[in-house]
Amino acid sequence: MPPVASPQGNTAIEGDSNVRYGPALTLLASLFFMWGFITVINNTLLPHLRSVFDLNYTQTTLIESVWFIAYFVASIPSAKLIEKIGYQKSLVIGLLVMAAGALGMMLAASIPSYGVTLAMLFVIASGITLLQVAANPYVAVVGRPETASSRLNLVQAMNSAGTMLAPMFGAYLILGRSKGGTATSDVVLTQAERLADAQSVILPYGLVAVVLIVLAVIIGRFPLPAMGSATQRLAPEERAKLSLWKHRNLVFGIPAIFIYLIAEIGVANLFVNFVSQPEIANLTHEKAGQYLTFLWGGMMVGRFLGSAIMQKVDAGLVLAAFSVGAFVVMLVTVFTTGPAAMWALILVGLFHSIMFPTIFTLGIKGLGPLTEEGSGLLIMAIAGGALVVVQGWLADAYGLQTSFLLTAACELYVLFYALWGSKTSADPA
Repeated sequence: MPPVASPQGNTAIEGDSNVRYGPALTLLASLFFMWGFITVINNTLLPHLRSVFDLNYTQTTLIESVWFIAYFVASIPSAKLIEKIGYQKSLVIGLLVMAAGALGMMLAASIPSYGVTLAMLFVIASGITLLQVAANPYVAVVGRPETASSRLNLVQAMNSAGTMLAPMFGAYLILGRSKGGTATSDVVLTQAERLADAQSVILPYGLVAVVLIVLAVIIGRFPLPAMGSATQRLAPEERAKLSLWKHRNLVFGIPAIFIYLIAEIGVANLFVNFVSQPEIANLTHEKAGQYLTFLWGGMMVGRFLGSAIMQKVDAGLVLAAFSVGAFVVMLVTVFTTGPAAMWALILVGLFHSIMFPTIFTLGIKGLGPLTEEGSGLLIMAIAGGALVVVQGWLADAYGLQTSFLLTAACELYVLFYALWGSKTSADPA
């Protein structure tokens, strides 16, 4: 069958097998790696900025809230941009926007400025949003529908590889090169030491900017195939006859991603401060940041494992089992101390691993020509990570350890979605 031209100007082969998309999926995996890497740099950046700008937990988590507000603001414009100029050009623009934000972080560090830092993190997150809106549905629809969750979990494992390496990168180049990162948690820095610490951000973000620009050039020159005609937007008169809100799996999937992100981001962003406490592991921020590698490494292992399991077992059942595991280890985190609490918090990464890609693929299941719109709404729901500021407030008001009860509550909604909310009209009740 001859190639079918898509509105984006790419080439798709109608009915093509998953294998033919292998080179494109491999290249897209590098994007998943980079946005995972950059996102998790924040986990070492936040305790660093807390020290540099003398922030409380609410102010610290507000930095991450700004990051995730970008998902809410940029998702719909990203979908419009993709519709207008195509997936490939949009991916290139997303990478260049991220690079511009990384360069801006170098400026923020040289001033230093809390306000400019917030603005540049917003720019980087906006670029990642564009990549997310384009890449996630692409991976989900290019193969057999029944293995969509398995396929997206497999590619998302590269995202986890980026998140696993980022803490080592950040701990060495940011925390390890700063006074605040190598001191104990009760040390008060002088103004001169804070100014010197701010400069440690310049080198790592300069390196990130170079990699992003190189990757943008490679993506721009690669013959990326389109997703095909099955998920293309309908004509306005045809679209008016269909409703996204008749799809229960999407309606409950949007809050599922929103709530899950509160859990994931709360754990990741407060991990260093939690582990550093005397009653938990009594580590410096630098040493605690190195333990983040185990948290994100667990997510990578879980996604490879989940991808394999979902070849044989229903994705909803796998999601339910992982959500129960996450709930249990969060209770251990809250109600124990010492190594038990630390390793329980690390272990939640394994159980969180499959949640985003599995909820995403269950959420767009059966949408057909509404897939692009549904995907945009699901990516917008990543803005739930902005509500990590609520956990910051709980930590200030009731204690950091107690605040993780919010995370445990989030796991229960994921369990509800896995067992009931993810069912489509074609599924048995």
